Amino acid sequence: MAAPTNTNPLAKLAVDLLPLIVFFVANGIWGIMPATIALMPATVIALGASYWMTRRFALLPVVTLGIVLILGGMTIALNDELFIKLKPTIVSALFAIVLFAGLALRRSLLKLVLGDMIPLTDTGWRILTVRWASFFLGLAVLNEIVWRSFGTDTWVSFKVFGITLLTVVFSVSQMSVLQRHRLSDSASPS
Repeated sequence: MAAPTNTNPLAKLAVDLLPLIVFFVANGIWGIMPATIALMPATVIALGASYWMTRRFALLPVVTLGIVLILGGMTIALNDELFIKLKPTIVSALFAIVLFAGLALRRSLLKLVLGDMIPLTDTGWRILTVRWASFFLGLAVLNEIVWRSFGTDTWVSFKVFGITLLTVVFSVSQMSVLQRHRLSDSASPS
């Protein structure tokens, strides 16, 4: 596999947000079923564009694509919006389970995925893994509450804006762990 290229972070963010924007706009214009149909190719295109920009497939977007295609396909085939509403719950719960399982096996799976980009001590990786696993579990529960308690348009807004905002705020709140447990340059892996 080719080495990752220097990618403009704003361009990468725009590509990553493309499926959400397409889903939100299509839902606002045509409703949930056409939005689901639009979401599936938008997710494929975003993953392709991300690969073109970075020259690698990141694990999380690939897993998300698989779940989008399966649950989106079920939504359309069965004409039941339940499946697309379950997607954030399933993705978040799956990430939480995988991260907690890694901890039970005394492995930080976050370190395996991000260790080349973020040099942290093992303690730092454990703390981040527990926090991210807990965050994903909380997102799964929150998605269940929102889609069961509110209408589809409110759920779509929560999915697009609420989950995105919560993730950004949570990510920023982890900066102290990154600073406190950062490996010194001399201790960083080459």
